[in-house]
Amino acid sequence: MNADIVEFRSFYTSLLGNLVERSIGSALAGIWSKLPEERLVGLGYALPWLERLGKDAERVFAFMPARQGAIRWPSHGPSLSALVHEDDLPLPDAAVDRILMVHALEHAENPEQMLLEAWRVLAPGGRLVIVVPNRRGLWARFEHTPFGNGQPYSRRQLTDLLREANFTPTIWADSLHFPPSERRWLLRMQPLLAKAGKRMWPLFAGVLIVEAEKRLYQGVPATAKRARRALMPVLTPQTATQGLKPVAGRTPT
Repeated sequence: MNADIVEFRSFYTSLLGNLVERSIGSALAGIWSKLPEERLVGLGYALPWLERLGKDAERVFAFMPARQGAIRWPSHGPSLSALVHEDDLPLPDAAVDRILMVHALEHAENPEQMLLEAWRVLAPGGRLVIVVPNRRGLWARFEHTPFGNGQPYSRRQLTDLLREANFTPTIWADSLHFPPSERRWLLRMQPLLAKAGKRMWPLFAGVLIVEAEKRLYQGVPATAKRARRALMPVLTPQTATQGLKPVAGRTPT
């Protein structure tokens, strides 16, 4: 499965995707503290959880990386989604209180720059919540789910990456303790398998979840941004004469 918005949406409408959404949502609820008048941004494909977690927020935005594509969200009312470059967000400094990254960091061309950009737009004491595939887990080894693509992380790798971007990890959680099977008879046993997996082999959970707080007592290193590829919309109009070279004495018709 590619890091594509259509593939993400298709997966989360499937039976396995519904179980994944509920499982991750339960883990997020366990570490999600309420912030008064919160300004929340979802980066990546965070739509399955934004409505539930952002219902008490002052405002919520869904930012979708240009390489993945974007869809309208929510389906009713004004659109709150936008197509963005993950290392150059269309926000001023200290503009939001919390960022939820799902299906984002593992697909980033430059993870360090993505986290530094998140640091820039977060308010003092802001929270960053990241969901990434677990390097040790089964889910990172099967490509029929979104967690089998991109760069999986260990807890140590994620900690080092966050600290380099001036974030302090505060709370850890994990999820997807059941096998990534699409067989219906096995999916019906998901509650039992998840309970057993969480107790017997928690180190092999499918995803790692971490909440990190923005540090203010250190300066952010001044690093040059890595050049990124220019992306052009597929449906850009083309003129009839575009690409034709004029011949001496003649003009294109």
